[in-house]
Amino acid sequence: MLDAIRDQEFAKGIRWDLHDLYACPDDPQIELDIAQAVSRANQFRAQYQSRVGTLAGEQLAAAVAEMEQILELVGRWTSYADLLHAAQVDVPQHGALLARTQEQASAVRQTLLFFELEWLAQPDEVVRARLSDPAVARYRHFLESLRRYRPHVLSEPEERILEEKANTGARAFARLFDEVLSRLQFTVHHNGEVRQLNESQVLALLHEPDRSLRRAAAVALTEGLQANQVLLSFIFNVLAQDHAVDDRLRRYADPMEARHLANEVEKATVDALLATCEEHYGLAQRYYRLKRKLLAVEELLDYDRYAPVGVPLPRVSWQQCQHIVLDAFGAFSPRMAEIALLFFQHRWIDAEPRHGKRGGAFSASTVPSVHPYVLLNYTGQLHDVMTTAHELGHGVHQYLARCQGYLQMDTPLTMAETASVFGEMLVFQSLRSKLNSSGQRLSLLCQKIEDIIATVFRQVALTRFEQRLHEARRQQGELSVDTIGQIWHEENAKLYGDTVTLTESYRWWWSYIPHFVHSPFYCYAYAFGELLVLALFELYAQQGPDFVPRYLALLEAGGSDRPEVLLQPLGIDIRTPDFWRLGMQPLERLIAEAEELAGTG
Repeated sequence: MLDAIRDQEFAKGIRWDLHDLYACPDDPQIELDIAQAVSRANQFRAQYQSRVGTLAGEQLAAAVAEMEQILELVGRWTSYADLLHAAQVDVPQHGALLARTQEQASAVRQTLLFFELEWLAQPDEVVRARLSDPAVARYRHFLESLRRYRPHVLSEPEERILEEKANTGARAFARLFDEVLSRLQFTVHHNGEVRQLNESQVLALLHEPDRSLRRAAAVALTEGLQANQVLLSFIFNVLAQDHAVDDRLRRYADPMEARHLANEVEKATVDALLATCEEHYGLAQRYYRLKRKLLAVEELLDYDRYAPVGVPLPRVSWQQCQHIVLDAFGAFSPRMAEIALLFFQHRWIDAEPRHGKRGGAFSASTVPSVHPYVLLNYTGQLHDVMTTAHELGHGVHQYLARCQGYLQMDTPLTMAETASVFGEMLVFQSLRSKLNSSGQRLSLLCQKIEDIIATVFRQVALTRFEQRLHEARRQQGELSVDTIGQIWHEENAKLYGDTVTLTESYRWWWSYIPHFVHSPFYCYAYAFGELLVLALFELYAQQGPDFVPRYLALLEAGGSDRPEVLLQPLGIDIRTPDFWRLGMQPLERLIAEAEELAGTG
């Protein structure tokens, strides 16, 4: 176990430098920027309140441009506080700054709220006339997309109350969840050794070749979660009820409707995606039957799902990871590699696992006038190289889309995974071409198949779990730990069938997943993005270099239009069920190749 722990120090000292945002938590510029945003918001309200319906052409564009600048200023100090807190949640000063910036951001948003409400109150014919004016072209999609919320907005006093109360409601419980998980210590007993590990470190052990170490990690994870189940289940219950109240007040008919609107995707499209994935659960089960043979075990248990197979793959230093990712990106597009290099050169990455740091990985777009930042927990495994490529794919996407401005640079979640998963695929294809050993190729291939299964099928199972969780909370009231665990077990069992045995311990593992807390129904966007990228890679294979500029143009477009419109130049129609079935074909080919390499095809 000590060797595995040492490997988790591969990125020691790799911490981001947030000076491009602010110098330190006490930087006086933070308070100056807060004061400026509050002042400008008040001036904006005084100038435009009760006049939004009269604005046209250049006046409307000027008003939106000023609002965008104010919101970017808010985004600057909230991004800094969020990143500071994520990197070290156990520093009280960080939590205090996060609370302060959230409160001030709410105050500014409340002051600006009138603009959205007055815009939504305008008749459709007035809106069409305004949006047809060339002077408004830059903000057309932003103004147009606001209208989709028209049936769900409340009065201004009600909206102001909901925004202000969120800081002591949903946002407070989400922060509490992060702080609890980041402080948890998991006690791993293995071969006479005892180690205290954080969440990222104990999860990394589930990828170890030693089955007894994986079992020890699973036991430690379960015991740590069980010890905090009263708090964690309460957080889940409160947030599910908060979601239900919000849906009732805003007249959403379904718990997922708000997410669909935010994602700018139709319910029918998502239903087709989920149903198609469930129809193909058999592909995942087919792979796990192969894995059981490769591991030579009679029964494949839940903690065996990410066990390496074939010839062990080497650990990868942080420097090696950098070269691997940049080389793969550069072979596709030198521009992608140039942008990704900036993250390494200028310390826009925090990769060191440490106590008190938020688990998982993400890329934060921050604001157009600065640049994205990436958080990782790099432990030296090849899986972490893929995660690095994934988050740097996000980073490249966010960097390119800065030209769209603060209001339109970020994509809906359905498109947010496009560049990240594409980045993973580039690295996978690059590594695959360089391996001479069939054993190593099988190992890499199995790892990629498992990543796709986790990104597509597991995320669909997680979405189905969320659907049932929210439905049960609304019908039965506060849910017990046993009820939540039963729902979790049943939905995961549908995915794995008789190929993976889910132990009793696995019933607790819903409680560490942050997406359920921070972004309800986020998970289906992963499946959406993965299958979309598999289709994009098919196009790349067919079109070669001609595909590259169209792909980069897609990234640069950010969130400046609806997903189906952005994808039209690439010849993709996400509204048809056949499109999602098409995305399953590359996975089936990878599984068949793995079977052939293993001699079982």
